[in-house]
Order: sequence, then structure tokens, then C-alpha cells
Amino acid sequence: MKFKPNQTRTYDGEGFKRRAACLCFKNEREDEVLLVSSSRHPDQWIVPGGGMEPEEEPCGAAVREVFEEAGVKGKLGRLLGVFEHNQDRKHRTYVYVLTVTETLEAWEDSVNIGRKREWFPVEEAIKILQSHKPVHAEYLRRLQLCSATNNGNILLPSPPPNDNMPRYSTSPAVPRR
Repeated sequence: MKFKPNQTRTYDGEGFKRRAACLCFKNEREDEVLLVSSSRHPDQWIVPGGGMEPEEEPCGAAVREVFEEAGVKGKLGRLLGVFEHNQDRKHRTYVYVLTVTETLEAWEDSVNIGRKREWFPVEEAIKILQSHKPVHAEYLRRLQLCSATNNGNILLPSPPPNDNMPRYSTSPAVPRR
């Protein structure tokens, strides 16, 4: 089982543990997803993710967790959604899409706890996750639903115009703190 010294669990105002995860894909087609072996049950596959550190943004936590657990880096894409695990643990997980651009031969969890990773077609991953991690299977179902309804783009309302801010900018986006 994985143990991290100095790990601080963070909770939101409603008492949910703050978590972040990524659905890691081989390419932009999003047809093969990377799963990792569970630290608690090494014969079971899960979506890489974990708890947010204090003062950490969900997107930063998601990228850090997949690097630690799956040994991959990539291009962070859209927020797929925020999922609640209500039954016993009260988790609230921010799930992002990540396109993998770099895969390490050895990574933190492979060395420390023998974690494995493997690519699966999305349909197969759903079947694998359904029995022991139904919420993780739900992440992939949401992905399929979003892709079927709007070609994978999450449609958000435009913010109201602000006369003090330029409407168009060529400068790179700066994350909020």
C-alpha cells in the first residue's frame, strides 16, 4: 500500500476530500486510455489520481498525480467534470483529459510500490473499471457522452463583456492563483 510521509488531506467546505485525476490518452482521438494498477489491490486497474495538496489547484494536482502514479507527462486538456463519491469516502474529484507526450521508463510509484500501467481501448477500460471502480468507469462514460453530443467540446456560456478588459488577447493564458 502506498504511504506518503507529510501528506495532508484537504477538504472542501462541504467536507468532501479534494481529489484530482486525468484520463490519459495516447493521442487526440481519445480511443486508448492509460490505467494504472491499484496500490491497495495490485491486480485491479484504476484511473490515476489522488488528493490535492493545500493551496494546490485541481489542474496542477491532476498533472502531478499522473506523473507520480503513471509516469507520464502530456498536454492537459479540458476539465471533463467534477465527480462525487458519496457512498463511504466522500470524495469530490476533478477529472481532466490529458494527451500523453512523454512516457518514463521508471517512475516514482513503479519504483516504490511496483505500480504498473497499461493502455486499454475505452470500451474495454469501462468494463474493467465497472466491477470495482464504477465511478472511474463513469468518467469514461461522461467522456463518450460529451464526444457524442458536441464532438468533445464542453460548451460553456461566454462571460459578460467587461469594458475594462480587452476582448481579444494574443498573450498566453496565465493560471489564476
